[in-house]
Amino acid sequence: MKLVIASDIHGAADWCERLMAAIESESPDRVILLGDLLYHGPRNDLPADYAPKRVIEMLNSIADQVIAVRGNCEAEVDQMVLAFPCMADHNVLVDSAANNKTLFFTHGHVYGPGLHNSIDKWPALPANSALVYGHTHKKVLEEAEDHPGITVFNPGSVGIPKDGTHSFGIYEDGAFAHRILGE
Repeated sequence: MKLVIASDIHGAADWCERLMAAIESESPDRVILLGDLLYHGPRNDLPADYAPKRVIEMLNSIADQVIAVRGNCEAEVDQMVLAFPCMADHNVLVDSAANNKTLFFTHGHVYGPGLHNSIDKWPALPANSALVYGHTHKKVLEEAEDHPGITVFNPGSVGIPKDGTHSFGIYEDGAFAHRILGE
């Protein structure tokens, strides 16, 4: 199973275009969107390339590939314009080819490791699982200290990175990796 994992586009159309080119190049089985897709939110500056209508058009063009979860900036109106479900707090996939690895997808404001104003609330996950979240706009790939056997992965942010690089993630053959947009 190959996944492209992206988060925190925040209506940044030029960066979403780069993500779309990466999706085409990577040819994933599915595209995982971890929320905060259209609106920049009250804590973020407006992206220079803010054009949510363009982002809607791009994301709807791949709706049949998308698994999405709700970020803290999603609202009912977002679901009205997006052609895929985007209002669940989490979603789960099991990778049977990777020893039944459970992948728990969430934005990070409801479930997460307690970073960036989120509470430390972990879902019940078996060993050989991954908590995959966005919200912090910072890339993370590590083993959870207090949760043995759990990988923690954050792809960073497509639209408004807070660690210096616009990025997304790849999951393939049971492993996660970061990719920098524009390289």
